[in-house]
Amino acid sequence: MRVLRLTTSYLAQDWVEICPEHPRNHFNLQKHSCIHQAEGFKEQGNAFYSQKDYSEAFNYYTKAIDACPKNASYYGNRAATLMMLSRFREALEDSQQAVRLDDCFMKGHLREGKCHLSLGNAMAASRCFQKVLELEPSNREAQQENKTAETLLEFERMADFGFEKRDFRKVVFCMDRALAVASACHRFKILKAECLALLGRYPEAQSVASDILRMDSTNADALYVRGLCLYYEDCIDKAVQFFVQALRMAPDHEKARLACRNAKALKAKKEEGNQAFKNNNYEAAYQLYTEALMIDPNNIKTNAKLYCNRATAGAKLKKLQQAIEDCSSAIKLDDTYIKAYLRRAQCYMDTEQYEEAVRDYEKVYQTEKTSDHKHLLKNAQLELKKSKRKDYYKVLGVGKNATEDEIKKAYRKRALMHHPDRHSAATPEVQKEEEKKFKEVGEAFTVLSDPKKKIRYDNGHDLDDDGGFEGRGMCL
Repeated sequence: MRVLRLTTSYLAQDWVEICPEHPRNHFNLQKHSCIHQAEGFKEQGNAFYSQKDYSEAFNYYTKAIDACPKNASYYGNRAATLMMLSRFREALEDSQQAVRLDDCFMKGHLREGKCHLSLGNAMAASRCFQKVLELEPSNREAQQENKTAETLLEFERMADFGFEKRDFRKVVFCMDRALAVASACHRFKILKAECLALLGRYPEAQSVASDILRMDSTNADALYVRGLCLYYEDCIDKAVQFFVQALRMAPDHEKARLACRNAKALKAKKEEGNQAFKNNNYEAAYQLYTEALMIDPNNIKTNAKLYCNRATAGAKLKKLQQAIEDCSSAIKLDDTYIKAYLRRAQCYMDTEQYEEAVRDYEKVYQTEKTSDHKHLLKNAQLELKKSKRKDYYKVLGVGKNATEDEIKKAYRKRALMHHPDRHSAATPEVQKEEEKKFKEVGEAFTVLSDPKKKIRYDNGHDLDDDGGFEGRGMCL
């Protein structure tokens, strides 16, 4: 019986080999053919990969996978190709499928870790590299990549701390270093873009957000950053549209919700202030601009305008020093804000701070060389020049619009007040001071009582020195 079984087994085996029509043999032949075909696709993919034609390599590795979907190396090869094409999310899926099929596939674990790194998931990457080191403790590539993952985690921690402390420059610095490793991490890009916006570097922030939206038009974070840039550039209506769109994509996006609320409140309060100002209700306008300034300290451009608006209302209320301070606050926020310089310069003129006014008008004229600005600068320079002379109106104690009779009366009064005979019993120092004042009164009257000299004096022209004015006043 034993011999018979062996013979039967042998005969059956022999029959399978010589009878291709047998179903089991047909299956084996088909399987062998698929493997052979898959290997052919793989070899073609390898050839294209070595030529750096990654798109064609991807196509052939896909054919190999379709022909033989249970081979880990095919997924590993396609993952490597996808990484070269910067399609890291797809590469991650292939790497994970490769190690699911073969948990000892070291290249699969390495590629999975590298994909996690590129996508900014340092902890997941570290787990992958640790798996490689379990399989091969001396694997230098895994050791180095693991250190890179630790460095990435440290940059994340530093960035989080910097954002909490509002040190946005530090966050941008950390994110630049992190993105050198995690080039495909949208989260890092968004954080960098948000901080660039908070630093007032709007074009850079917009560029980063736009790059993400080109790849994913529904990315709520990128929509929020685009809105934030517009909001900080005082394009509030457009900003609200982006915030609303972000909230449609992610209804629980807290930053977009807060920014949208602030934008609407800021616009409404500013418009209320403007309307009150138009209605000549300057007290109400001043208060409304003050309330608007409290809504969002980060909105530099809008707040600069609010400070300037409040300065305008303050000037109307004769709060000139406060108006100057508000203009200075506006300029501190936006040193290119011409309107704030002009408003402050006018306040300086009104408070007779002519040197400061000239400085502001010079700044304006250097920026915008218009005839109006040139006229304002010349007028301020003239007033500065006049302020450095003796003010004969002050000497006589009259206003600049005083009539001839008022000038005469003022002269008589001041001349009697400072006449030397009146102070003959005073100390030598007092006599000397009063004599000096008496002469100044005479000079003032000589100029202001002469229509031609008065016109020249009022226009800031130098008066001819004809030997002084001593003794040229009128008789008492």
